[in-house]
Amino acid sequence: MRVSKKITLKIVLFLICTDVLETLTHFCFKKSAIPSRSLEIHTFGDALTFIQGPIASPYLWLGFLSVITLFIIWTTILSKIDLSVAVPIASFSYILVPIVSIIFLHEKISALRWAGIFFILLGVIFVSLSTRENEHTTPS
Repeated sequence: MRVSKKITLKIVLFLICTDVLETLTHFCFKKSAIPSRSLEIHTFGDALTFIQGPIASPYLWLGFLSVITLFIIWTTILSKIDLSVAVPIASFSYILVPIVSIIFLHEKISALRWAGIFFILLGVIFVSLSTRENEHTTPS
């Protein structure tokens, strides 16, 4: 079975949705874990206490819902375009996660990390350009 290589507006919108959902997932899992971060695990009872915090958090369940939705959208995307194209294009969560972390979790992002994010973006641009180049040179 041959996967279509053409990236349509619908696919681009789905890719944006995957980035937003992936960012939401990471944020929700982090928020669900924050109340448990000061607990130390030395016994089985400590482990149960540690787990109770995240399980009771609505953020954890929203994160799971986000993962399920992400799976459905990602499967749809992969049925339409190549994996080697989809993954780099869907890597904008590498930018969204630090931005959300700064705004909502008050985390600090170093200049070196921002430089790495810049290079990831540059790679996404190169992958996108190579996809267009392949569309023009590949016979239909």
